[in-house]
Amino acid sequence: RTVLPRFVAAWASAVARVCGGGVSGVRRCSDCAVVWLRLGGRAGCQVSGMPTFALPVQVGGVGFDYRLHMAVADKWIELLKGNDEAWEMGNIVHTLTNRRWLEKCVTYAESHDQALVGDKTIAFWLMDKDMYDFMALNGPSTPNIDRGIALHKMIRLITMGLGGEGYLNFMGNEFGHPEWIDFPRGPQVLPSGKFIPGNNNSYDKCRRRFDLGDAEFLRYHGMQQFDQAMQHLEEKYGFMTSDHQYVSRKHEEDKVIVFEKGDLVFVFNFHWSSSYFDYRVGCLKPGKYKVVLDSDAGLFGGFGRIHHTAEHFTSDCQHDNRPHSFSVYTPSRTCVVYAPMN
Repeated sequence: RTVLPRFVAAWASAVARVCGGGVSGVRRCSDCAVVWLRLGGRAGCQVSGMPTFALPVQVGGVGFDYRLHMAVADKWIELLKGNDEAWEMGNIVHTLTNRRWLEKCVTYAESHDQALVGDKTIAFWLMDKDMYDFMALNGPSTPNIDRGIALHKMIRLITMGLGGEGYLNFMGNEFGHPEWIDFPRGPQVLPSGKFIPGNNNSYDKCRRRFDLGDAEFLRYHGMQQFDQAMQHLEEKYGFMTSDHQYVSRKHEEDKVIVFEKGDLVFVFNFHWSSSYFDYRVGCLKPGKYKVVLDSDAGLFGGFGRIHHTAEHFTSDCQHDNRPHSFSVYTPSRTCVVYAPMN
């Protein structure tokens, strides 16, 4: 399921030499190699940014249905190494939407690159050692835990909402798995003479604790419930594959991002302390809007600051270059999705 241009070129070149085809033989065999690999899968993963990789063959593309949006996970780790107070809303939106028109992408917040030994999962970057002592619901929390759970939900939803037409979870990311992955390995000496210590062939980290997400007495359960709610939202509204996407607000001082995807309006408040009453957000369609997903709901480990029974009526005054708008309450470090009530 992976196309690597260098592998294709080397493979085609070797075949051409055997066949005595010269340069034209390389070109023909390279085409054949791409077709052969295309038959092996529908999703392609390659890091060169090959144009038209996920466009139909009829329009000059390679023919894969999807490509992996690989820059997003690296961007989140880059941001998490600093303070979220310094995050730039425009930079986040640019990374999530920086893809070629009509080339469908599968996006993800993290993968094996982040979870393998030597790096940290997003959850561990956010909450670190507090995850070992303060994830029980019947015990105290800490500012690190509250911040981490809130941002983990926001990172996943904005990645799903703006990052592409498909969304990928990775081995416990759906509930914030705390630990890294490490395969059993012994010590080794590289050709350069450098000594690489092993882990005594331990299987301790060669696993994923999926029981954590199912344990109702742990905060992981609420994080997993939120992931399920994200999937149900997509199943009901089909926003990921909608042609309509418009980012109406990237406010650096407020730390707010507002965008439309399909019929839905997404409101993200990344500010660490400021909550905004009567905050006006633009929309395309007039009428009444209701909350259909709220990261701050108690079910998801939030503080329950949003009233889900409230009806939000649009006004005809333009806002953020949108023909209509409505007012919302957006608490700090939350994301809320609104849908038309009709």
